[in-house]
Amino acid sequence: MKKHVTLGLENLIADPPDHLRGKRLGLLSNPASVDGRFNHASRLIYHFFPDQLKVLFSPQHGFFAEKQDNMIESDHIMEPELDIPVYSLYHDTRIPTKEMFDQIDVLLVDIQDVGTRVYTFIYTISFCLEIAARLKKQVIILDRPNPIGGTQIEGNILSKEYASFVGRFPVPMRHGLTIGEISQFFNQKFHMECDLTIIPMTGWKRQMYWQDTGLSWIPPSPNLPTPQSCIVYPGQVIFEGTNISEGRGTTLPFEQFGAPFLNTKKIKAEADEMIKGACLRPVNFEPTSGKWQGHVCKGFQIHVTSTDEFKPYFSSLILMQLIIKHHKNKFDFKEPPYEYEFEKMPIDLILGSKKLRKKLTRLEDLTLLSDQWQKELESFKSISGKYHLYE
Repeated sequence: MKKHVTLGLENLIADPPDHLRGKRLGLLSNPASVDGRFNHASRLIYHFFPDQLKVLFSPQHGFFAEKQDNMIESDHIMEPELDIPVYSLYHDTRIPTKEMFDQIDVLLVDIQDVGTRVYTFIYTISFCLEIAARLKKQVIILDRPNPIGGTQIEGNILSKEYASFVGRFPVPMRHGLTIGEISQFFNQKFHMECDLTIIPMTGWKRQMYWQDTGLSWIPPSPNLPTPQSCIVYPGQVIFEGTNISEGRGTTLPFEQFGAPFLNTKKIKAEADEMIKGACLRPVNFEPTSGKWQGHVCKGFQIHVTSTDEFKPYFSSLILMQLIIKHHKNKFDFKEPPYEYEFEKMPIDLILGSKKLRKKLTRLEDLTLLSDQWQKELESFKSISGKYHLYE
């Protein structure tokens, strides 16, 4: 496929800002931080800004994206080829320290986000913005596509009392912003006052999904191996808060889900009436790690047939409610901890609401609930639209 999108990283290299000359640079990145020819951002910046790249930073899952699960920390290391330190921002602290930032004047950020509230990369960036503002450092975001597009938003707005590292700010589950746009939104809406610059992409349009960009997909984390897994992720991630396998430990994480006790015939009969834009194909799978490791799970693979019609969050809420309805004695919510929260229920942190969990378990009409979110979503769309960089 012809490449349609030029990344922020590529635009930085093609036209480096004069004010970066002589500055000590840091870079927040991981394996997905590559240009259209698979050159990693760290190598490009090291080459085009000689002797300026001093430190690297990594988000959750590690600099090499090798860590599989939540609360599996990565160590600080030395980058073996460039021989510069890599500071993990998913270690004993998720917030960069003064000592880390004392080594740089400017932090460059080249991170592939996936457009979902609970994906922690955007909060790693938000902490960097806050610390950079406090220490008078500049941050430059090298923008990348939202792989699930920039026109559709979905879900309830996070309730403040359930703020965590999987949801720091009141945004919907599917936010429809690029990494540059949501960084601007955080910085201005929540008064971080960081000296922030976005180097935008060229050629990206809001209606584009990843497959429209002409870019090759590099997994930003181990369990989002394909663009298809990103499409279902804003919904399927809710199963992390339950005893239902979300497909970790299989070749189709998030695209398939299940448990040994599921009655797929009953669930499919009802789900097919309510879920649009996708087909539920019954499957059996045996996870090699994670929940139900070594046990055969009965469940479904979600095949998205229309990205315009498919609502991942609403669809997964329906599926969870149907599992509760038909398996109330075997279905269970996970107990804490989850993402460094040791008291609140993991599902409440993921959903951003305790009330929503209660409504699910009481089998309340989710269609009415979804309709109630529309006013909140219209307000979010109006506010976040001020930070759009692309039409």
